Amino acid sequence: MLADVVPYLVCPHCGDGLVIDGGALRCGDRHSFDIARQGYVSLLRGAPTFTGDTPAMVEARAAFLGAGHYAPIVRALVAAAEPAPGCVVDIGAGVGHYLAAILDAWPDRAGIALDAAKPALRRAARAHPRLGAVLCDAWQPLPIRTGSAGLAVNVFAPRNPAEVRRVLHPQGRMLVVAPTARHLAELVATMGLLTVEEGKQDRVAAKLAPHFAPDGQVTVEFPMALPHRDVAALVGMGPSAFHAAADAFGERIAALPEPVTVTGSVTVTAYRRLDS
Repeated sequence: MLADVVPYLVCPHCGDGLVIDGGALRCGDRHSFDIARQGYVSLLRGAPTFTGDTPAMVEARAAFLGAGHYAPIVRALVAAAEPAPGCVVDIGAGVGHYLAAILDAWPDRAGIALDAAKPALRRAARAHPRLGAVLCDAWQPLPIRTGSAGLAVNVFAPRNPAEVRRVLHPQGRMLVVAPTARHLAELVATMGLLTVEEGKQDRVAAKLAPHFAPDGQVTVEFPMALPHRDVAALVGMGPSAFHAAADAFGERIAALPEPVTVTGSVTVTAYRRLDS
């Protein structure tokens, strides 16, 4: 619930701490942020640079993840999660699927799901009893106390390395899940999906280098046998859904054999904070 994570949150305007006051969060400077009836709160500062997933993408994501196809990724994340003191923060948390699994494994921790999409946060707010969902822009200062996160998680989502480093506890780590060039390779050509270029992991590490150093990596590769409905959900939840019409995808999916054999292939990389 949101109440579990309020001690870790700060006002996006003045940086002061927040308290629950009726149906809102308020700071000492009287900035106020209404809590949505679905349980999340917006701590945006100004207009967002990105509004995140559409309602249709969120529905597709919830359906696909709920079917368990990415369970190997969940298991790898949980195995790598060793939080330092503090909360667990998921940057680009979507529906809260991965964060909820980590909180199940660490019953003494609360988790903050950060995302730019209201439809995703409506679901994330209900994903786990110790999860608080917060609308924010990852490219703006994160509305989290400095040094208060024992673990940061980033799954297929953008990240602001300087801000993630700021909010992490000195012994905290960040776990980044990124696709390899083999991820969903069987669907790339037939469905016209966006490709993952070779060397993506090196580019991720280079962007993080001023603030983080790699601290271990595993490659998770697994087959999936997907019925057409789950292929549609997989395509509909990803970035390619922004670039093609749903009916065009439907025609291509109908022409595929069933089930469709698809490869999942990602890296799970741990990064430790670098001292400034």
